[in-house]
Amino acid sequence: MADKGTGNGATKKAPGEALHQRRNLPFCPLRLAIGGVAVAGIIGYSVLYSKKKPEASAVDVAKVTSGVATPDNTHPR
Repeated sequence: MADKGTGNGATKKAPGEALHQRRNLPFCPLRLAIGGVAVAGIIGYSVLYSKKKPEASAVDVAKVTSGVATPDNTHPR
């Protein structure tokens, strides 16, 4: 028997309402899925972009193919 002084109201709940569970979500599941994919894509792209190696410029490629390029140890990599 529930005590009136506790105020938990355990005896007044419907059979399917345990721990404030609802049958319907407050948001559209499709929108939540699209938002989750977008957030995961943004995070993945930013991680891959931050680990990207610097690319050679068109001038560097032209120097190498023509044979005028010299080894340069001062160029940061």
